Amino acid sequence: MGYVILVLGVGLWSVAHLFKRLAPEHRVAMGDSAKGLVAAALMLSIVLMIVGYRWADPVWLWYPPPFLRHINNLLVLLGFYLFAASGLQTAITRRIRHPQLSGFKAWAVAHLLVVGHLPGIILFGGLLAWAVVAVILINRAERDWTPPAASTASKEVAAVVIALVATAVVGWIHAWLGAWPFG
Repeated sequence: MGYVILVLGVGLWSVAHLFKRLAPEHRVAMGDSAKGLVAAALMLSIVLMIVGYRWADPVWLWYPPPFLRHINNLLVLLGFYLFAASGLQTAITRRIRHPQLSGFKAWAVAHLLVVGHLPGIILFGGLLAWAVVAVILINRAERDWTPPAASTASKEVAAVVIALVATAVVGWIHAWLGAWPFG
């Protein structure tokens, strides 16, 4: 049952995020009421993913070697940096069109490296697939892209500090939940 709930959660997450791209006329026709519906669907999808992941019996496909934790941590740090860079419009956002989705993909790949069981592959692989599809759909719908203006040094430093703090906080939460993320 856990696997069904997990797949439903990943599917609902994907559909809720892609709704605007897959059915733009329907989304416009719904007006502002769609925002609440999408938000509720996303909250439900997160609950389903957590419950499904916890309930699914771990079928081990491989046992990741310990050194992959370090690569995982670097990719997670990169993911948080790209999220912060997106909000602050740092220099990297002049080179990467979708820094948040790129950061999300880095986070998903990081987790795929260190989770060798089927629930992890479904969760993180499914979320990675969603992020890849989202980039493709956005690029098809909006072919033209104008990079943001040049950044300041203070924004660059702020993005790095935010990424380091976020990585530490999320690492602490992982440890609190029983999954020590550091080598």
